[in-house]
Amino acid sequence: MNETPAIPTTPPTGRPRNRAAIVIVACLAVLLPLTAWGFYLYYPSGIGPAQPISFSHRVHAGDKRISCLFCHEGALDTPRAGVPPLQTCMLCHERVIITHPEIVKLRTHWENQQPVEWVRVNDVPDFVFFNHSLHVRKGVDCGRCHGDVAAMDRVDMPWALNMGFCVQCHRDNNVSHDCLICHR
Repeated sequence: MNETPAIPTTPPTGRPRNRAAIVIVACLAVLLPLTAWGFYLYYPSGIGPAQPISFSHRVHAGDKRISCLFCHEGALDTPRAGVPPLQTCMLCHERVIITHPEIVKLRTHWENQQPVEWVRVNDVPDFVFFNHSLHVRKGVDCGRCHGDVAAMDRVDMPWALNMGFCVQCHRDNNVSHDCLICHR
């Protein structure tokens, strides 16, 4: 009699598939951390919020070496450094790169007497008194609190401006860290 081979009633063991799955999982286990590490190293971090008109502090404060105090002149004699008025921008940009799309936006605001609604980057709570002029007159470099702004296209805070940060700076510089210095 001619017997036909029996058809197995159990599925194959799947070992080749298991090996393939193990190889895939092992590759992912290696590639995913390497990819994350690559993004950490090469993806630009510390980019501040987008602004209604793109403004590069790197170009102005870094490449052109314009002093912080030229634009933020309030830091010299008021508690707040403030955002410069459009008039300050137009001192240069009435004549410099006037066809650049962002300068065209700036000029439109200027001509229509519309303020630019900048997105605030640096802020302390209302219950904190901070006086820029006191710090500027004592020779505190703006970068101590604001980071290396001259290297930033879009300004971002590299660290939190919190009580611990301020108290540590006062301690490091032998300045009073009495509560009433900042909380009035």
